[in-house]
Amino acid sequence: MAKRTSRRHEKAANLAIRTQAMQKMAMALSGGAYHGASNMRPGLAGWSPRSGDSDSDTLRDLPTLRARSRDLVRNSPLAGGAINTQVTNVVGTGLAVQPSPNQELLGLSDEEAAAWASHTDQQFKIFAESITCDVTRHQNFYGLQDLAFRSALESGDTFAVLPELKRPDVPYKLAIQLVEADRISNPYLKPDTSRLTAGVEMDEWGAAVAAHICSHHPGSITNRATWRWSRVAYYGSSTGRRNVVHLFDRRRISQVRGIPMLAPVIEPLKQLQRYTDAELQAAVISGMFAVFIKMDSEAFHEMFDADSKDTYLQNSMKWDGSMDGSLDGAGKAINLLPGESVESASPGRPNALFDPFVQAIIRQIGVALEMPFEVLIKHFTSSYSAARAALLDAWRFFKKRREWLATYFCQPIYETWLEEAVATGRIRAPGFFADPIIRKAWCHALWIGDGPGSIDPEKEVNAAEKRINVGISTVAAESLLHDGIDWRVKHKQRVVEVDARREHGLDAVGQPAAAPAVEPDSDDQADQKTKTDKPQMLLHLHNHLPPAAAPQISVAAPSVEVAVEAIMPEQPTPNVTVEAVMPKADAPSITVEVSPTPVTLEATIETPPAQVVVQHPVAARQTVERDAASQEIVATVTAYQFDGLPDIPNGDG
Repeated sequence: MAKRTSRRHEKAANLAIRTQAMQKMAMALSGGAYHGASNMRPGLAGWSPRSGDSDSDTLRDLPTLRARSRDLVRNSPLAGGAINTQVTNVVGTGLAVQPSPNQELLGLSDEEAAAWASHTDQQFKIFAESITCDVTRHQNFYGLQDLAFRSALESGDTFAVLPELKRPDVPYKLAIQLVEADRISNPYLKPDTSRLTAGVEMDEWGAAVAAHICSHHPGSITNRATWRWSRVAYYGSSTGRRNVVHLFDRRRISQVRGIPMLAPVIEPLKQLQRYTDAELQAAVISGMFAVFIKMDSEAFHEMFDADSKDTYLQNSMKWDGSMDGSLDGAGKAINLLPGESVESASPGRPNALFDPFVQAIIRQIGVALEMPFEVLIKHFTSSYSAARAALLDAWRFFKKRREWLATYFCQPIYETWLEEAVATGRIRAPGFFADPIIRKAWCHALWIGDGPGSIDPEKEVNAAEKRINVGISTVAAESLLHDGIDWRVKHKQRVVEVDARREHGLDAVGQPAAAPAVEPDSDDQADQKTKTDKPQMLLHLHNHLPPAAAPQISVAAPSVEVAVEAIMPEQPTPNVTVEAVMPKADAPSITVEVSPTPVTLEATIETPPAQVVVQHPVAARQTVERDAASQEIVATVTAYQFDGLPDIPNGDG
């Protein structure tokens, strides 16, 4: 009995083991809850990517990705066109600053804010429109935007160092030096650590604090022994001045360096380039035309003597099978040896399926680059709606890229320039160095670029007019959307044009002005003026006459003279309406002289709010102290001067 029980338990245990093994095998075959994690499915077998952090997954491949990306931009029409399209639509002629200080925080009126913004804009143009803002004196600020954005797309990131250079006849010391991504590396090519990765030094929180710049590009022909590295802090230790701007698109947490834009599509772009070259070469060879002359062996011996045979054979044996030079003339005739023949296969070129296949691959590339197929290859052959949808989708992407460039490249440089302009007294900004909140309020600005253009201008202008009329848009917003120009610039020019036309007898649209209307005669003139003038305030004066006992009344018009003196801001003279209320009565003809009835005028005039005057300093002087060795700003002292008050020194800025 015990043996039977033991055997029964043994069978149950074996069954449990087999069941468990079958379940494990089923789970292995299915890959768990997600099929994408299975290693047994035919489509996923052999796919075991490595999982690492953002730096270990990218930094090892960065040099190769940069080199291949630049090669594609140089030699692949599609890759170069993708980069050029983004640069043209995002940067265009350059992003222009529009200073917009925080009026509420700074206590500025509309007029004061507009005047300050206009003056600051003029000063910044002096800096931005000159090539002296470039360390190499080759490009102005707008050209540097183009180059920095293009380099960030091709190489993954771009660095801009902001030194102060003393140059004659240059109003501002700030200069911009663009540094290619390859030059940022660990000193003497040391391995990466937790605090120093790919040439970027970080603090304990992972924030970048310094960049290590090599004196030469790693691909230069200079001797590596002459290479030197310079450590440039992102911000000044005592003043907090920005010294380095790092432009890159961060796609993963803790990512230190940027990835080239073409990295996900390098392989399909290269394969597509090879396929295009092969098709082109096949079409060229197919277009070649050659004549092969074959001679019968018996005729050869009968027609030529010994010397002629030798000459013919020597010429025929010289042909090596190439067609060199055949494209330079009308064609080529080749003599074959007796008994030889040419067998050739039809290449079938040009390939009728080439274009559909290439377009299918380009659509996938466009999805990865966030660019519609039509915009990527400039192929607008569909309907108006389809073309407009593609342009709108692309414009959302370009607008996002423009905001990225303005936020992480243009705005930091503008703030650094404004700091120098305020410190030197060229721009007055009270409290700029005393309070960081006030400083941010003064630094606030908008960046305006070229507009997206239009496909059907009439439809888009009508749509813009309707958006403004229903209140979901403004003239300022529509002006920027149309061509990127501030509406105030257009309004000022429009006023000049309209005034000039009116001065020469034309209306606002350039047509001859209409003849003036005929003035009404005598008594009708006053009535007509009363009807056409826009009333601002009506005072109703009632003249109540006592009832008369006589049945007939002949009333002389009362001579009422009312003098109204009202002092109201920006209001025209009030209109006065006189009503004579007379009761009806049946009476004989009686003449009644009526004296003017006293008039009582009651008016309530609201007093405008009292004007609040905020006194700002009338002058400010700032003293900058520099380190004797490094010439770095170590302290700033600002002194403000008020009317009738002595200088009040401010603390360290």
